[in-house]
Amino acid sequence: MRPSLWADRLMALSVRFVGLGILAAALAAAVASFFYNKAQEDEQATRVAMQVNVRLRDQLAVLEGVRALYQSDTAASGPGVRAFLAALRPQVRAPGMQGVGIAVAIQQDTPAAAEAQLRENYGREIKVWPRTSEPIGFPIVLVEPDNDRNRGALGYDMYSEPIRREAMRRAWQTGQPAASGIVELIQERNAQHKQPGFLIYVPVYANPPVAADAAPSAVPPPSPAQPIEAFVYAPFRIENLMRAVLGNQLDTVDGIEVYAGEGPSAPLVFRHGKVGWDAHQETLRVADRRWTMRLSYGRFIDRLGRPLAILLFGAALAWLAVQLHRLQHRRLGVAQALAEEKERHAEDRELMIGEMAHRMKNAFARIGALARITLREVDSLEAFEAKFDGRLRALSDSKQMLVTGAVDTVDLGRIVRRELDIAGWDAQRLAAVEGPDVRLDEEGAQAIALAVHELVTNSVKYGALGGKGDLAVGWRRDGGNVELSWIESGLPETPHIESESFGTQFIRSLIERQLKGQWTRAAADHGLSIVIRWPDRVAAA
Repeated sequence: MRPSLWADRLMALSVRFVGLGILAAALAAAVASFFYNKAQEDEQATRVAMQVNVRLRDQLAVLEGVRALYQSDTAASGPGVRAFLAALRPQVRAPGMQGVGIAVAIQQDTPAAAEAQLRENYGREIKVWPRTSEPIGFPIVLVEPDNDRNRGALGYDMYSEPIRREAMRRAWQTGQPAASGIVELIQERNAQHKQPGFLIYVPVYANPPVAADAAPSAVPPPSPAQPIEAFVYAPFRIENLMRAVLGNQLDTVDGIEVYAGEGPSAPLVFRHGKVGWDAHQETLRVADRRWTMRLSYGRFIDRLGRPLAILLFGAALAWLAVQLHRLQHRRLGVAQALAEEKERHAEDRELMIGEMAHRMKNAFARIGALARITLREVDSLEAFEAKFDGRLRALSDSKQMLVTGAVDTVDLGRIVRRELDIAGWDAQRLAAVEGPDVRLDEEGAQAIALAVHELVTNSVKYGALGGKGDLAVGWRRDGGNVELSWIESGLPETPHIESESFGTQFIRSLIERQLKGQWTRAAADHGLSIVIRWPDRVAAA
């Protein structure tokens, strides 16, 4: 029954009101979702910054522990500190540090005491270096773990370098841990991939304060600090530190940047991914310095994704309602079209059943022929099973290539490489098998698959694929024909090809009957050459 004009107008008006309502709801949801996602990202960025700050505090705690141990018994500081760090394993408990070390105070031009400590700690002569004009120095007498990277820093006077010296003076004067500016660590000298680094210093004051008979290792302070005996310090490679601290957190952000300081002049020291315009900014506490971390989650589309989906769904729903209204006028035509389509499907089904029956008949005929030929070649049930199974698999593979690819032709190269792959050729050798793009129809694919399988089987048993020589396989176009060459060289002896075995007769029969082609064999100088030629029926079609 045809709907009335009044009903059509009422439906159209209803569709408009529904669409406007859905659009308004989607707009409200978009605004709410935007601010909700932004608040979530702010919270997540704060957690990331907190994670970094907590790890840095853990590392400072390690340095404080080493300082306490050093102050408790300076006479046995070297072995004691090394044993303490070996048991503590700070690289495991607080990863990111390149090591923990001690730099002792010396008066300039009096390095003997420091060199004696180096000799005691490492059992070899290590000199203090470099020579500077500073009245005092702080050479490294211990750094753990004892590896190739850290050994290069032993004996280095850190007070000789201005950036390190400035941080050491701050720590000396305040009594608190101090972080240096960005430097290239001594350990980076021979590194292939250099990273920016920094150091954190914890002062070890002389106890008691300096007197007339004070130990020579304590040096007078920059007023008003106490005399100092040494620094406990830790070097950091910034990229290693950030990756160790953040770990899988890096995979959850679109981009992250770390600046060694605050403000626009702070140098960029670490970057991962790409930071967008909507980045979240957090502050990192690196000892007595403040660094800046910017994180971008790249979720601008996600913030609007859900509301936009609602909006699009509403628009689609309104459009669908209009279309349904229009389709009411064409429902009889659609029903008739469906009936005709059903009839066509029935005809196609009958055609497919007939074609399937025809193909099954041909397939069973080929399988029977393969069984009879194989039976004449073998003298035991086990040999029949192995040879018949291989031939049946080659026939099945060629058919499977047609079915899985939903095409009428098969690539010649795919057939050849598949058989060589099964025979044990690696990916590099398979990639070297080259030839033009040659397509085979169903008959040709089955014939070539069986022929190549026979060649591979014979070569594995008697020739190159059995590790007894070299094999070269290729094909080319020659006019309207395709030529496949199979050349084995370096064989233990020249093959005898005066007579044809059943397998050879089988291959020749396949080529001549199914491919309408020909093949030639030649054997000389410990080699075998087989050439198969057939008309390129697919290209001609």
